[in-house]
Amino acid sequence: MRRKRYTEEQIVRILGEAEAGMTVEDLVRKYGVSRNTIYRWRSKYGGMEVSDVRRLKELEEENRRLKQIVANQQLEIEAVEHILKKW
Repeated sequence: MRRKRYTEEQIVRILGEAEAGMTVEDLVRKYGVSRNTIYRWRSKYGGMEVSDVRRLKELEEENRRLKQIVANQQLEIEAVEHILKKW
């Protein structure tokens, strides 16, 4: 069985259908996902709007970039310390 990957925006819209009154069983049939998937989505994205999800993705990307900067700086510091120890 092939797994379909939904974007965060699609997931929020699917959960919006649940909030509008569609049952979990109907969502499972309509989108071909398991009940557990619906519940996992609900715990992660429940109550969010599409704009919230976009902002979350932006913040996660910014966080990733900042962590990379810190890691690179730490490597540079260690390299300088290593060179200074040799002197």
